[in-house]
Amino acid sequence: MNIFISNLSYEVADGDLRHLFEEFGEVSSAKVMTDRFSGRSKGFGFVEMPDNEASLKAIAKLNQVEYDGKVIAVAEARPREERPKRRECGRQRQTFKQQLRRPSTSKYQTLVILSLLCKMKRLAYPVSLFIFA
Repeated sequence: MNIFISNLSYEVADGDLRHLFEEFGEVSSAKVMTDRFSGRSKGFGFVEMPDNEASLKAIAKLNQVEYDGKVIAVAEARPREERPKRRECGRQRQTFKQQLRRPSTSKYQTLVILSLLCKMKRLAYPVSLFIFA
């Protein structure tokens, strides 16, 4: 069973959580969640115990108990909810292929520019060569 522990002190590490729950039974994993940029604890963590009976006993004994100067809350972890993908700046983010499909200038704009260059005699080749190229 996966157990959620909140209101942890920022000094609590993974090993401290493991040691706290090992007196109730075998602990598969213990993890304190940390901020990915600063590396500082977020104040909550998860402990996984293979024996459901031992984990229920640990939840009952450790909920609302003072640990490392703070009263911790211990409960069974809920499954993670699916959240909608975030949008950037109010619009959908485009993939690289989608960006390639959208030309920066249209064919019409290109022909207009080429014909103007021909009229200004800055382009030696006639526009008709570019149309079929």
